[in-house]
This record gives sequence, C-alpha cells and structure tokens, in this order.
Amino acid sequence: MIGAVIAMQSEADILLDQMNVHRCLTVSGKKICVGTAFGKEIAVCVCGVGKVNAALGAQLLVSKFDAEKLLNFGVAGGLNTGTELCGVYQIGAAVQFDFDLTQLNGTKIGTLDEYEENYLSLNLLNVDIPVKKLGTSDRFNDSPADYALLTKELGADIRDMEGAAIVQAAYATKLPVYSVKAISDVAGSGSTTEQFLINKDKALQNLKAVLPTVFEEL
Repeated sequence: MIGAVIAMQSEADILLDQMNVHRCLTVSGKKICVGTAFGKEIAVCVCGVGKVNAALGAQLLVSKFDAEKLLNFGVAGGLNTGTELCGVYQIGAAVQFDFDLTQLNGTKIGTLDEYEENYLSLNLLNVDIPVKKLGTSDRFNDSPADYALLTKELGADIRDMEGAAIVQAAYATKLPVYSVKAISDVAGSGSTTEQFLINKDKALQNLKAVLPTVFEEL
C-alpha cells in the first residue's frame, strides 16, 4: 500500500480523479480514501495544512492503513532561478527551517534533536524529474529574513508547509518516503499569495501529468 499524504483537497483531487476509490472515511478528523490507480493500491490522506497535520496524516496511513511507503505531492514555492514557475520537481532532501535548537545545542538551524544533520534525505524516483532541496515551516509569507535563511544559509530551492514533517514521520517508522512538488509561486516575483492564486491550477495540472510516471516507479 502506498500512503499519499496531501495537504489540500485540490491537490489530492489530481490523484483521486484518476483512482478507482473503494471507500472514504474520516479518521482522527482526516479524510482518507482507499482505492487503486496506475496498478497500485493507494490510501490518500487529505491531512490539512502545516507540519502537525502532515505528521499526523503520515502516521495514520502507517498505523491504520499499513502503508509501506509514503508519498507527498502538491504545490510549493520556488526560491531561485533554478525553479521554474509551474515546473515539477522531486525532493532529494528536506529541512524544517523553523526548528531551531542552535542556542541550546550549537547545532545548525533545522537539526532535529535526535539527528546530527539538519537536512533529511528522501528516496528518489528513477524518473526524468529534476531534484531539489526543500525547506518546510509553519508559515506562508514574503519575509526577507526567511528568504535569506532559506537561500543563503540553508541552500534550499523550494519551500512548503508539510514536506519535511512527513519525512520526519517516515524516518520514525523506517519507511521509504518520496516527494514531488509543482511550483505555484517564485520568491522575488511579486506577492507569493497573488502568484499562488493565479498559478495553482496550472501547476497542479502539470503535476497531474507526471503522476502516472511517478506511480510506475513506486
């Protein structure tokens, strides 16, 4: 069983539209649909926005639906010229850039207490989709301070609000974890909120086009 952890219904719909859904139910307040697509058994959890929601959704798929691997996909923000608007990328490593024990432990920003490195590596698909680094936090903003932290200190290419938390949950359960993101907004190109609203649907359609290839490799 593949467990797909998706923040928003609009993101999940690009997979659900292509699934033969057997049942949908609500577990711990999260909508989960189980079915098949692309020859694979899949449980899709619409977890909600943010890291706690994402981690809870991932754990529900593991503990209640016996997921053997986890997949996160959806829209995200680009941080540099290497991320094209509405382009699709797979994530090779992710960090929680709002997690900071520097003052206590002297570790780099994003280093979880139980790990030595701030970036956690993901599994990679053998597909022709460029690999990027992801920064995750519980905030959606145009903050210059966050942008500097992400780009200059952490070297991230993409930012979102769920991905690295799902990776942390996958590490805890010792499961493979994959992530594919489509860029809805790019920093430095005007309001990210306005860009998101304008480009979200096109980005999701580009992401939908690669899902058959993604699931073929899972």
